[in-house]
Amino acid sequence: MSYSKEDVERRRSLAGIVLFVTYLVALMYVMFFAEMLGRTEIDRDYRYNLHLFREIGRFIRHWEVLGLRAVFWNLGGNVLCFMPFGFFLPWLFRSMDRFYLAVLLSLYLSLLIELTQLFLRVGSFDVDDLLLNTLGGFLGFLCYRLWRRLRRRPAS
Repeated sequence: MSYSKEDVERRRSLAGIVLFVTYLVALMYVMFFAEMLGRTEIDRDYRYNLHLFREIGRFIRHWEVLGLRAVFWNLGGNVLCFMPFGFFLPWLFRSMDRFYLAVLLSLYLSLLIELTQLFLRVGSFDVDDLLLNTLGGFLGFLCYRLWRRLRRRPAS
């Protein structure tokens, strides 16, 4: 059975939307409900960090006490969690194929998540997370651009 180019593109778009929605659901689970991250414990007090690089510096300075696993999950995890967001946006929405849009929308989504965590008292509001998540969205956008360039390259 042969599919037209439009059919293939439609199927690819549908698969991308399903993957993007699945990613967003998983992201919301990790940010608000993951027991391993202590998300099910509701604090009585608001927890927040408004000093840029405070938590990043703390994790780097005290990596021997905290362990490499904790350092990786805090720093790398925040970046990795937002890379798919930066990748999917321009892939699914052609009008989003601008790096500044990927950066701004990653920042906005991260800010929404951080504010929700603050108000629900699940996790903490952390400006370092805003920075790391935004960096992840930007890196995801760069991965998309690389993927698109490699797809367009003629086979040798």
